[in-house]
Amino acid sequence: MLIDTHVHLIDRQRLTYPWIARVPALNQDATYTDYLRQCRQLGITHSLHMEVDVAESDIENETLYIKELMDRPDSQLVGAIASCRPEQDTFQAYFERQKLRPWIKGFRRILHEVDDELSRNPLFRSNLKLLSNTSFVFDVCARADQLPIAIELVDSCPDVQFVLDHCGVPNVKSAELDPWREQMSRIAERPNVAGKISGVIAYGNGLDWTLEDIRPFVEHTFEAFGPDRVVWGSDSPVCTLGGSLASWVAATRALFMEASASERAAFYYENARRIWSL
Repeated sequence: MLIDTHVHLIDRQRLTYPWIARVPALNQDATYTDYLRQCRQLGITHSLHMEVDVAESDIENETLYIKELMDRPDSQLVGAIASCRPEQDTFQAYFERQKLRPWIKGFRRILHEVDDELSRNPLFRSNLKLLSNTSFVFDVCARADQLPIAIELVDSCPDVQFVLDHCGVPNVKSAELDPWREQMSRIAERPNVAGKISGVIAYGNGLDWTLEDIRPFVEHTFEAFGPDRVVWGSDSPVCTLGGSLASWVAATRALFMEASASERAAFYYENARRIWSL
């Protein structure tokens, strides 16, 4: 069993993606039908949809689109992580609407696409605190050089459950372990943060990566957070920048071959069930 906590589905006829033309390799639909076919071959049994940075006017349309997919008889989607704009004074009303949609399990505002000061804005932080002591989770998507800013954000909202995406987006291609390694250890000291080991093959040298290239980044994330605070994600289709969903699943299983059965169970599915109340 494997729970994918980070799949992106793209439908360019239904929704608008302002960024997608800048990434030709991803400028195509990523359909649920194709993803489900791969999941059945790879042992992925349940999935959380991760917002795809749609146009602001399409944020709520995206979550409604995912609900339609969840209602299919063959669906293995178990929830959605919705996009949001905590920097806006409309966030509270938006949050109240999302609370009425039980399929929404959390929120994300991509930080590496905005000014570094955005998450330091008092309004951003006060709005994010609305998630305190709720079942909603906030995914932090920040580059390795932004980890100190991510730590500041986490510290400002101690009662919010955070998940750090993509092993903190390390520079796998250049094998830059430091200062990434130190900052990952620091953020892992915060008990309200879990680490998501997801799609790091996309940060290597295209298709030319080896298991040993990604091993130190994956292993340090696992060791820093511990087996009870790590979850797995595909980051499909972004992971295809470094190969395929199948190659990332194979790499994951190879890297954790020596882990205990209980550690693999926690990482593969038990932690995700607990963190997102699945």
